Amino acid sequence: MTNGPVDLHIHSNRSSDGDFPPAELVRRAAAEGFAAISIADHDTVAAYPEAVEEGRAAGVEVVPSMEVTALYEDREFHCLLPFLDWTSPVIAAIAGRVSKGRYVEAEERVANLRRLGFDLTWEEILAASPAAAPLGVTIARILLEKPGSADVPALRPYFDGDAVRPRGPSHFYRDYFMEGKPAFVPKRHIPLVEVLEKAPETGAVPVLAHPGAYFQNTTRQDLAFLRERGLQGVEVFTSYHENGQVAYYGAAARDLDLVPTAGSDFHGRVKPHVEFGSIRDGGYWMIEALRERRG
Repeated sequence: MTNGPVDLHIHSNRSSDGDFPPAELVRRAAAEGFAAISIADHDTVAAYPEAVEEGRAAGVEVVPSMEVTALYEDREFHCLLPFLDWTSPVIAAIAGRVSKGRYVEAEERVANLRRLGFDLTWEEILAASPAAAPLGVTIARILLEKPGSADVPALRPYFDGDAVRPRGPSHFYRDYFMEGKPAFVPKRHIPLVEVLEKAPETGAVPVLAHPGAYFQNTTRQDLAFLRERGLQGVEVFTSYHENGQVAYYGAAARDLDLVPTAGSDFHGRVKPHVEFGSIRDGGYWMIEALRERRG
């Protein structure tokens, strides 16, 4: 068996909220002894084929993937698609559909912030996020990085203290963009069940990302239903999970015949508490188990 840890959930700067080029991430994975990684950017496969080609050069297996933002029972769920064919027209359709909805959401978020009195324009957001639809946390980061933002009374809490400052964009997201908050807009994502049904057409093996994340709160019943609809794996080891959640979702994976996977969800600045290589619980056997389930 191939030696070294695996990380099946890393973001590059092809996501609007990632910082590092795909090739740089692959080289970093090689330097840190990873056997395999997946760059799973939000709703885009723009990291490919660059990441795969760099993997061959660096001696790291790169499993093509994407993180699809989807809806299930009015909750936002994130679905990883390892082993996808990045040239698939089905993948292009899914990515295009979600991206279109994200642009609408982003423009509405900016309009809501302007109504609340924040100095921010849609043109500024587009200029700072030219390659991908700007996520909520990206909009928050752009706002907080504007000159003078630290002096705005409503934004002051996101700059106070060393512990708060790095996580300011995430805290702002929770305070303004979550459901029930002043700049909330409804989600326009693709249904998760539809993603699961279409995944085999792309060669992908669908894996539910960070099931214990605060916005998902995935239950065992959720996993059982999604398993029946085509889910093949669940991210057990992740920066989102405490030890109790690792045990809970690990047991659910065993009981429901889901492949447990590991992913750090590394981004860079928007998640400064998540260091590259911080999740090292994944073994190559996970990739082999997923590969066996390809449609």
